[in-house]
This record gives sequence, C-alpha cells and structure tokens, in this order.
Amino acid sequence: MHKNIRIGLTHYHACSYLPERQERVAIVMDEKLHCPEQYEMLLSNGFRRSGSTIYKPYCGLCQACQPVRIPVNDFQPSRSQKRLKNKTSHLSWEIKSTLDPLWYSLYERYIEQRHQNGSMYPPDQAEFEKFSSCSWLSTSYIHIYDADQLVAVAVTDMLPDSGSAFYTFYDPDSSLSLGTFAVLLQIQICQMMNKEWLYLGYQIDECPAMNYKTRFHPHQRLVNQRWHR
Repeated sequence: MHKNIRIGLTHYHACSYLPERQERVAIVMDEKLHCPEQYEMLLSNGFRRSGSTIYKPYCGLCQACQPVRIPVNDFQPSRSQKRLKNKTSHLSWEIKSTLDPLWYSLYERYIEQRHQNGSMYPPDQAEFEKFSSCSWLSTSYIHIYDADQLVAVAVTDMLPDSGSAFYTFYDPDSSLSLGTFAVLLQIQICQMMNKEWLYLGYQIDECPAMNYKTRFHPHQRLVNQRWHR
C-alpha cells in the first residue's frame, strides 16, 4: 500500500495509549484519495481519518494497533448484548447531518469524567468539531435519546459498502452500557443500509479501554496486511 501512494511521516512523540512508547503516523498526501470511495479502500488497508486527514500508525517495530471490523450480516450478539438490547428498548435514535445544539454539555461531561488522561482533555468545542467533521465526506451523527434527553452521540462515516465508527460520547452517569449500545446500533443501521462492514478503528490489546471491540463476534483483525477472523 505505501508503495502505491504518497505519504508523509510525522515526528515521533509520546504514544497516546501505551506509556513509555513513542508513536508516529503516516499521512496520505494524494488529494485524489480524499473521497469516499478511495477512503473506503484505505480503510480496508488499515487507515483512518482525523478531521479531513487520512492516517495510519507507522511506529517502526511496534505493531500494537490492529484495525478491527465486523461483517455486519454475520454478527451474532452475545447473551449480555441481547440483555442490553432489552434494557435499552426504550431509547430512541435519529441520524442527523449536524450535531444537536445540546451536544457539547454531554461531550464535556463525558471527557471530564472518563478521559482526563486522554488526548481529548480538556474538552474543547471547536477542536472536537474540527476533529469529527470532514470536508470530503458526509458524516452522520447518530443521536440517542432517553425520552427527550440526549444521552449519546455516535459519529459515523457512511461509505458505499461500509460504515466506520468514528467516535462516540455518552452520559457518563448512565447505568446503561451506552458505548456498547452505540456499536450495536451502528451494526443495525449498517444492516438496514445493506453495508458489508462496520469498521471499529484500532484495537490495542494492552489498552483495557479498547477491549470492548473484541466482544463483538465475529470480527476480523488486520494483521500483516491480511484480515484474520
């Protein structure tokens, strides 16, 4: 893949996920690849986006970041996921092209309570809008409500044959597993839209906060540029 496209490499800096490690990323430079069809091809080769930038971890000897995707038509919910579906049957949802005006207060509480040590802290409205939006892609904002109260937002890129779970934030005080529910909902929406895959981003086994991705079965991981089930 790297032989076929122009990339730029960032400098090494402290890893956002694994202490005492350094990270850098490869950034796609070819403008012709910045479109939904080409981005979907890049997703299948381990790339992701941040804002309008397409990137991929390029950390030398470290291969901890492994892309994960779900074949949505083969997905089988676990017992706990079935129970969660029953517990959340009262929730409603709506796909919007922009964020609900009430989104930031929810996002702010989520970051301050769940991710004080993360790269998104402290929360910043303008920075998140820049991070989540994309000039060459139509992004969907799945708003999840409990009655009239906004309790979660799942930012999702919908591509010709797949969906990409970009970022989710939710009410940190909820007793429901809203993060898991958001993934289940994105799988459901991809099924409704006749998509083949839902991409979940990178899995890092040494990072406990990411291990929820491996609880959706079946799933595939990209290892040495081949998808393994």
